[in-house]
Amino acid sequence: MTERKAPRRRLPLRTLLCLVPVVAVAVWVVRHWPVVAEGAEQLPAADPPLLLVAVTTTALAWVAAACARQGALVQPLPAGRLLATQFAAGAANHLLPSGLGAGAVNLRFMTVCGVPPARSSSALALYLMAEVVGRVGLTLVLLVAFPDALPLHTLLPDGVGFPAVALVAGAALLVLVLAVGALRKVVREFLGTVVREARSVHRRPARVLALWGGSLAFPALQAAGLVAVALALGVAVPVMHLAVAYLTASVVAAVVPTPGGIGSVEAALVVALVGVGATTAAATAVVLGYRLITVWLPLLPGALTLGALVRWKVL
Repeated sequence: MTERKAPRRRLPLRTLLCLVPVVAVAVWVVRHWPVVAEGAEQLPAADPPLLLVAVTTTALAWVAAACARQGALVQPLPAGRLLATQFAAGAANHLLPSGLGAGAVNLRFMTVCGVPPARSSSALALYLMAEVVGRVGLTLVLLVAFPDALPLHTLLPDGVGFPAVALVAGAALLVLVLAVGALRKVVREFLGTVVREARSVHRRPARVLALWGGSLAFPALQAAGLVAVALALGVAVPVMHLAVAYLTASVVAAVVPTPGGIGSVEAALVVALVGVGATTAAATAVVLGYRLITVWLPLLPGALTLGALVRWKVL
């Protein structure tokens, strides 16, 4: 008799998928290891209680994001899984450009929760709109309240004036208008769904509070984290000037579609902090320390959470 060969055991697709985030993070860390190590070298000299404040504001920012995500949707979502999803989305967001990772994770989460695709897409669009309005609005309010906090020309390279910036912005707007015109039917239908969803959300005071409160709290908590790191490292710059520098730099950096803002955020933050009075060395130390706390330290736990959520069929 011929012996039967035992069938080969194949790894389930879901198991492979849950390993993808961890492998991607490992590759990312290896590629950026010099920056990670340099940021870690700065923190031992910092004030521990203030660093703890920065860690706390980072955690609270995920809570604010979860509130805003729920506020953009009438259908209630499971709170614990929603919060875990925001933590996992942070890791995904640093692997794909322009927030695509976080958007994909949240769309998948809403789909698993039974939200129809059209409503989940409109809820995502409403959240993104509120996040932009909240960040830009808070930045403008602080710039008006503290007009001397940050000379805006310090964020522009030498030889680049505001007319050039206006020209580039106008060209980008023209391209956007032409693109929308070419896809006007699809855009009109999608915007109609977004408007209907927005009306439904704004009929509920609790959803309005969650959406706009979370959208304002999210950038405010991020700015507070940077301020805490700067104070921990002994940077002698007024607190509100640091906050204005962070918010302005984050708005400028959002134009460059890098994964998680890696590179664009650091560059804009260093320039902005120098603009408000910090030395280049101090600004670099603050930015590296801040990004270590907000990006690099949560990256592996976030990837593990993402893999676990995939395995447990939450995503």
